[in-house]
Amino acid sequence: MEILFNEGGQKIPRFQSEGNASQFSIPFAKKFCKGIGYDIGYSKLEWKFPGAIGIDLDCLDDDYHADNLPDAKVDYIYSSHCLEHVPHWINTIEFWISKIKNKGILFLYLPDFSQKYWRPWNNRKHNHCFTPEIFKGFCESKQFENFFVSGVDLNNSFYVVIEV
Repeated sequence: MEILFNEGGQKIPRFQSEGNASQFSIPFAKKFCKGIGYDIGYSKLEWKFPGAIGIDLDCLDDDYHADNLPDAKVDYIYSSHCLEHVPHWINTIEFWISKIKNKGILFLYLPDFSQKYWRPWNNRKHNHCFTPEIFKGFCESKQFENFFVSGVDLNNSFYVVIEV
């Protein structure tokens, strides 16, 4: 495994600094994300969830982004390592939920606080830090009936699956 040393001298696997965290979450997400949906924040076409409509944070050929989606409701929203980049993650999640059909799925793959490289004071592209406990508390406070929050995986990330 190739190790990268970041500015603070911390050792991290190079793949965690290169993007494409989706490679770890897509196989699991395929169990939940069916029908018509969005992949929000995919960054590169080859990293996009298969069959999803791509919505990137940076405008490509349209005006859509994480906080501006088409009017139609979809069966799912999939997002990998994106939510930490938006200005107000709670507002963004509430907006995404409003765009999902009843019994649809919000599938998130999020960087965990355990990886120091992903903390906002070390990675200025990130605005937020997350843990499974934060998302479990969020889901409980919103009284979602069906949700799952995983533990941290070997990519220092975790899953959140919410049935809307």
